[in-house]
Amino acid sequence: MFHRRRATMAAFLLPAIVVYGVFMLYPLARGVYLSMTDSLGGPIANFVGTQQYRSMADDPAVTDALWHTVLYAAVVVVVQNGLGLLFASMLFRRPGVRKVLSVVLLTPTLISPVMAAFIWSYLFAPTGGINALLDLVGLHSLNHVWLGDTSTALYSVAAVNIWMFTGYSCAIFLASYMSMPTELLEAAALDGASGWRRFVSIEWPLLAPALTVNVTLSLIGSLKVFEFPLVLTNGGPAGATDTLTLLVYRNVFGGGKFAYGVALSVVLLVTVVVLSSATSSLLRLRERRI
Repeated sequence: MFHRRRATMAAFLLPAIVVYGVFMLYPLARGVYLSMTDSLGGPIANFVGTQQYRSMADDPAVTDALWHTVLYAAVVVVVQNGLGLLFASMLFRRPGVRKVLSVVLLTPTLISPVMAAFIWSYLFAPTGGINALLDLVGLHSLNHVWLGDTSTALYSVAAVNIWMFTGYSCAIFLASYMSMPTELLEAAALDGASGWRRFVSIEWPLLAPALTVNVTLSLIGSLKVFEFPLVLTNGGPAGATDTLTLLVYRNVFGGGKFAYGVALSVVLLVTVVVLSSATSSLLRLRERRI
C-alpha cells in the first residue's frame, strides 16, 4: 500500500520534473558549458576552461558594472522599502483614504517598464518636466542634466525603479499591518504607547515577515534590472549606469563575444543567488529572534 502511494505521487510529480529539467536545468547547464568555450554563437565551440572567467578579472568594465549593480540595488532596496513602509503606516492610520491612495500607489506597476522609462526620459530631459517644475517653484539653481551627469545618472535611473515598485512594497507592508491583532494595538494605546514608541515596540517587530519578503523581492529585481538603464541611458554617460545585465546584452548580441557574455550571465546569476539567499537567511534569523 505504501509503495503504491509513493508510485502514485511520483507519477503526478513526473510531468513537473520533466518540464523543470527541460526548461530550467538544461538551459542552466548548457549556459555554464558555453561559458567555458570560445563560442561565437554558432555550432562550432572549443572548450577553453575558465579562460572567460579569468579574462573578467582584468576587465575594468566588469568591475565597474558589478559596482554599479550593487550600488543600484542598495539604493533601490533602502529607499523603495522605506517609502513603502512610510506609505503603509500612513494608510493604516487613515482608513478613509486607504482605497484611493492604494490604487494611486499601485498604478505605476500597470505600466510596462519600457514605457515607464520612455516617459521618465522626457521628465529627466534638460527641458523636461522635472526642471520645468523646479523653475515653476523658484528653485532654478537645482536645474540639472539628470541623466547626462555621471554623478546623478545612476540615482536618476534608480528613482524610476523606486517610483514604479514602491506600491508593491506598500501593499505587502499594509497587508501585514491589517493582520496585526487589534487587541494588542488597543492594549498598547491604553498603556500610553503611541506614535514612534508604538511603532518601535509593537509594529516594527510584527512587520518582520513583510520586511523579509519586501527586501528579498526588491533585491532580486534590482540586481537583474535591464529595461531602465537600457532605455534611459544605454549605460551612459561614460559607463556610469552600466550594469551586469547591459554587459551581458552587449557581449551576447552585439559585441561578438558570445561565450564571454554567457560567462557574465553566470556571474550575474551567482551574484543574485548569493546576495538574495544571504539577505533572506539573515532576515529569517532576525524574525526568529524577535
